[in-house]
Amino acid sequence: MRIFRHLFLVVLVAAAVVVPASAQETQTKVVDEVVAQVNDGVITLSRVKREAQNAIESFVQQGKSKDEAKKMVDERQAELITSLINEELLVQKAKDLGMDRAIDEALNQHLADIMKQNNFKTVEALYAEMERTGVDPKELRDNWRKQATRERVLQQEVQSAVYWQPTAKQVREYYDKNKGKFTQPETVSLSEIFLGFAGRDEKTVRTKASQLYIELKGGADFATVAKENSDAGIITQGAGKAEGLRVADLPEPVAKPIAGIKEGGITLPFEIDQMGVIILKVDARQAASSESVFDEKNVRLAMLNEKLPEEQKKFMAKLRDDSYIKISESYRPLVAPLLFADQRKEKAN
Repeated sequence: MRIFRHLFLVVLVAAAVVVPASAQETQTKVVDEVVAQVNDGVITLSRVKREAQNAIESFVQQGKSKDEAKKMVDERQAELITSLINEELLVQKAKDLGMDRAIDEALNQHLADIMKQNNFKTVEALYAEMERTGVDPKELRDNWRKQATRERVLQQEVQSAVYWQPTAKQVREYYDKNKGKFTQPETVSLSEIFLGFAGRDEKTVRTKASQLYIELKGGADFATVAKENSDAGIITQGAGKAEGLRVADLPEPVAKPIAGIKEGGITLPFEIDQMGVIILKVDARQAASSESVFDEKNVRLAMLNEKLPEEQKKFMAKLRDDSYIKISESYRPLVAPLLFADQRKEKAN
């Protein structure tokens, strides 16, 4: 256990406010409470409340009443705080590994891709459009960064190691024992026309998509129409074409429109997550087969998927064990049993 010599910050954070001149100039007013200290970082009550409010709004958007959503979040407060502590540990680990610059570069590239897909010339224009639609650009970027940090740390420190851990002999033995997992799935190759809503009148976009569909049904070349009209595709990740997609892995909003469409056929225009309108062409279909096929990459991925949940638990448990974590007296009975459940289970065994 790594022990830090500095004192645990019990009540105050740096955002303290100076009281009127009649009091001593150094006197401060309590503005926040520290729920937990994680090495050199802190989880404040205001941060917990902010995350809780976001969770409530998310549940409301899913159809829950505000009272139901608040009750659900209140009941999961320990999970929320535990998640924030784990998130702080991953952010600190990324910094220790020197990942900060690469993560920022990836986020900047993500923003650049969005700008290109939606014809925004500047970041300021993109942010203005986000704010117009009720999205806080800073909050969105922070959420992207948290997700990117988690994925990058776990990929490098856990997934990569587990993926390459089995020897070639072990990979083959796993395949021989689990051939039923490696039959040929149904796959599809697609070309895409995507018309984004961002910065445009949605009715006009839908009208244009209908006009393009009529042109395509009349014999217009799909590739030419796409080149002249499409934004960077989202199903094909900007490439305009994607080959060998597993039908079972496609999200329902995509799988449903292409169901029953034969090779060379096109879908009716359909919308994705209020992002825009899509028309897809089915370039090729590969029917599923009951015959097993050995592919080392697929076998290693199957082995990884089996081991990954437990290995990630072990990794996070070690991060916690190697860190200084102090939970305030008000929240320790609620959070500690959940936060350290894996370590206690391991010691019990």
